[in-house]
Amino acid sequence: MTQALVVHEYGGPEALTPADMPVAEPGPGQIRLRHTAIGVNMADTYRRRGVYPLTLPVIIGSEGAGTVAALGPGVDTLAVGDRVAYAGPLGAYAEERLIAADKVVRLPGGIDDRIAAAMMLKGLTVHYLLYWTCAVQPGDTVVIHAAAGGVGLIFCQWAKHLGATVIGTVGSDEKAALAARHGCDHPVVYSRENFADRVLDLTGGEGARAVYDSIGKDTFLESIRCTRARGVVAGFGQASGPFPELDTGLLQGGSKFVTRPGLADHIATREMIETASARLFDLVERGIVTVNVNQEWPLAEAAEAHRALEARATTGSTILIP
Repeated sequence: MTQALVVHEYGGPEALTPADMPVAEPGPGQIRLRHTAIGVNMADTYRRRGVYPLTLPVIIGSEGAGTVAALGPGVDTLAVGDRVAYAGPLGAYAEERLIAADKVVRLPGGIDDRIAAAMMLKGLTVHYLLYWTCAVQPGDTVVIHAAAGGVGLIFCQWAKHLGATVIGTVGSDEKAALAARHGCDHPVVYSRENFADRVLDLTGGEGARAVYDSIGKDTFLESIRCTRARGVVAGFGQASGPFPELDTGLLQGGSKFVTRPGLADHIATREMIETASARLFDLVERGIVTVNVNQEWPLAEAAEAHRALEARATTGSTILIP
């Protein structure tokens, strides 16, 4: 048996219900993974509330690290005791789980389990945004919303490493200072100034090469407004609510591109997982990207983690410890 948190009905944080669950022996191509740390992401709250509908009951969570406890038939790329991490497959909010062996990657010795659990989904998200959604080049100006969050802090450092000028939106002076320490050239506090006006001012009216928008309803139209001609607006999250319906007339006069990318499409093959993970691990091991685990709760208190995340009371990454 393993301790898990199960969503039986959509709702608030209290919908995360503790339960003792059986864990079967791994089937062909599977491993049984014993979690040592579990990542918490805003998408977890969407799934808990039913914004991203699932078949219930369900164990949410899609990021974690741990030790291989058992191998299923046909698994010859891993060994019992290997340290591994993953992003994507649901089922992370549990002490142990089954997962396909080809969805996990071995952890290098220089990255501990807490850091791995905090960075896999967020780091692989940043990877696809910077390399595959809009390939950032030296000299580009880019905008990242929620720059002091888990994705945001990794993004600022990685984009700066690629030679970009980074404009980041944040909710307070404290978060602005944190983003600035992690490579954000121009933090913009929402409550004090309109971020789109600030972006246009900083770029001499041209706009940003790309705006990466995880906020959604409250920011999307202004994100489009401050994107340059032939630039890209990537809506990859909706913390403030669903994106508004798009009047394509807003794209006229600039031939702008709007996309709604997701991680699953960018880790769909083993080659994609290995390419993205290798780049992420390399930057973290070399100290170019620092992963901030700023909040930590026991697995049983995941509801508190969700409350803090939804109240925008967190910075950096949040993890659960089984």
